[in-house]
Amino acid sequence: MNSLDGKIAFVTGGGSGIGRATALAFADRGAKLVVADVDIDGGQETLRLIELSGGEAVFVSCDVGEASSVEAAIDRCVEVFGRLDCAFNNAGILGDMSLTADCTEENFDRIMRVNLKGVWLSMKYEIPQMLRQGGGVIVNAASNAGMTGTPELAVYSATKGGVVQLTRSAALEYARSNIRINAVCPGLISTPMVAQQAVDYPDAVANFTELEPIGRMGRPEEIAEAVVWLCSDAASFVTGHPMAVDGGILA
Repeated sequence: MNSLDGKIAFVTGGGSGIGRATALAFADRGAKLVVADVDIDGGQETLRLIELSGGEAVFVSCDVGEASSVEAAIDRCVEVFGRLDCAFNNAGILGDMSLTADCTEENFDRIMRVNLKGVWLSMKYEIPQMLRQGGGVIVNAASNAGMTGTPELAVYSATKGGVVQLTRSAALEYARSNIRINAVCPGLISTPMVAQQAVDYPDAVANFTELEPIGRMGRPEEIAEAVVWLCSDAASFVTGHPMAVDGGILA
């Protein structure tokens, strides 16, 4: 039931972390895919790893905050593979940690552009293709921070809460068009982004880790498994759901 054999997948932010792990998981389940990222070197490395494992993929450079870039990436997917069955809109940034009143307008705009506008733009161009072909599945990357308040990450939390609401609303709009739309809400995951934050804000990351009821950070592969399941026929009755994969934080 978790097989994606013959499916065509599209992953934004596929050059590292959760995006790379999910791209590899898609390929492992038999999907062919487009790996999209603004980080060309990272995206090419993900492509190399997929091909090394016997999978089939192409890489496209994509800035999710730019409409023409996202449209071109989706067009490339259809040009190469003929359709789009599964999309994981994963690209995101943490931005600078700060108290709400200390956040700069530049930081606010940058986080919103990637995390919220980027997911909306991705769906804007994915959904019409899925409508043309008769269906598909979308998974958006939210966060447990989008389900609860997080001090010094107010803007990041707001974008991820926005992703949850985009997901719910779009899921209702297209439920009868055979398009399922869900979100994953990771907790603290061991990714390059978190590793950098551990350097910049060691106390904050240590505190977040301490809050994990399961007693450790999550692994990117654990989020990938949730995404693959949501994209598979095993989740055929699941839509509009923000799935927490967070070691129990929300509980």
